[in-house]
Amino acid sequence: MRWLTRTDRFLGLNADWDTARWVYFGIPMDFTASFQPGSRFAPARVREASYALETYSLALDRDLEDLEVMDAGDLDLPFGNVAESLHRIEATAAEICSEQRRFVACGGEHLVTLPLVQALARQIPDLTVIHWDAHADLRDAYLGERLSHATVLRRVCECLMPGHLYQYGIRSATREEVQYARSHAHFYPHEVLKPLSQTLNELKDRPVYVTIDVDVMDPAFMPGTGTPEPGGVSSAEIFEAITLLSQLDVVGLDVVETMPVPDMSQRSAILAAKIVRQALLSIYR
Repeated sequence: MRWLTRTDRFLGLNADWDTARWVYFGIPMDFTASFQPGSRFAPARVREASYALETYSLALDRDLEDLEVMDAGDLDLPFGNVAESLHRIEATAAEICSEQRRFVACGGEHLVTLPLVQALARQIPDLTVIHWDAHADLRDAYLGERLSHATVLRRVCECLMPGHLYQYGIRSATREEVQYARSHAHFYPHEVLKPLSQTLNELKDRPVYVTIDVDVMDPAFMPGTGTPEPGGVSSAEIFEAITLLSQLDVVGLDVVETMPVPDMSQRSAILAAKIVRQALLSIYR
């Protein structure tokens, strides 16, 4: 693939392009970060941190080495050029999906979700998006910009059919964002596991895309993120929720907003790597 460069592999991902059913890749972009930049370093650090984990998950009784998943590397993006970067992300996702493969992407800021969803929505018109986050990300513009990690779910919602956005765990938003969410999305603030469990039946027959902003978790569990918001869910709740995804037809997933650099303990990168591992093991078919 044209813009992907691989220097190492995520733990246990041994497939090549010819055999892969799923593709994992990194998106090192944080050009619209509004508080603390640094999520561009997450793909490399998360891949490195994955080697602190086992390929086998005790909770799921599955092993990454048994799956046909390829680590395609990280996208080469022109620093600061948002438009061209979004183009490359969308083109890469479209190329992966054109051959009936699915993908898991590691950001990078949350804006990278938009081109990933756009690539899928063009092929799957009835796509539904599940969004876990501390922030609603539904502003129409942020500091005059319509393309931002603070506006990304507004843009995503605009390319979906009505009622095809489900938001969980939100605990920070403007009044206008909450009004928009309640009229355009299925909005479940503060919690993830309980409302996801309650909505599984209505999601089961749909093609689903999942976007996980790691700041949905409390900073006590995930200190390495660009806009930490106190009062979040635990990492244990997130892993239980990820397990529920095995009951859905997940066609793509991303994990975004990890900012590993200031977390010298590396627990943020390791937690993000475990989310990737558990997600792959849960959604792989």
